[in-house]
Amino acid sequence: MGYHKAGFEVVGIDIEKQPKYPFKFVQADALEYLAKHHQEFDAIHASPPCQAYTKASKEHRKNGKEYADFLEATRALCKKVGKPYIIENVPDAPMENPVVLCGAMFGLQTYRHRQFESNLLLNVPEHPVHIAKNTKMGRKPKPGEFIQVVGHFSGVPFAQEAMGIDWLGQKELAQAIPPAYTEYLGWQLRAALMLVKAA
Repeated sequence: MGYHKAGFEVVGIDIEKQPKYPFKFVQADALEYLAKHHQEFDAIHASPPCQAYTKASKEHRKNGKEYADFLEATRALCKKVGKPYIIENVPDAPMENPVVLCGAMFGLQTYRHRQFESNLLLNVPEHPVHIAKNTKMGRKPKPGEFIQVVGHFSGVPFAQEAMGIDWLGQKELAQAIPPAYTEYLGWQLRAALMLVKAA
C-alpha cells in the first residue's frame, strides 16, 4: 500500500493465496517468478520469510525447529537482476548495510522495527526515544500504550489503526509492516528511478 501511495503500480507475488491483498496478485514462487519476469518491473521490494530470525521463534529454533530462510537467495537474485531493490526483514536478520524504520518515526502507536537493505542510498527520519510502553501480550492496549503486533496479539482494531492497515485481520497484520514505511521508501525509490531515466 505504501508503494501505491508513492505512485507505483504494485504487483504482489506469493506462493500462498492472499485473498485480502488489495492489488494485482500472482500466486507463484516469488524467486522463480522474478527470475523469469524481472523485465516486467522497474523496481523490486522483497520481504523473505522472517521466522528464521525473529525473537518470537528463538525458543522453537533452540528446540530444533527449522524455518525457511530465503534471505541470501533473495539478495543474490536481486543483485543479479540489477534493478533498484529493497529487501525488508526483522532486526536480527543478517542484512547488508541496512537502515531501520520504526513506527515512532511516523507517529504510529507501534514501534515495529524493521530493517531495509537496498542497492540505493536510503535516508531515514530521526529515531525518537521510545517513551510509550508496549502493551503486555494477551491483553488490549491501555491508553498511551503502543501495541506489539506479533503472534496472537489482542486488540485487532487497535493494531489496524496503529499500523494504518484496516483491510487485514490478525494473521495478516502479524506479518505486515506499516504502509508508512514503504511510502517513505517509495518516494526515494521513485526519485532514484527518475534520475536513471533522465540520465
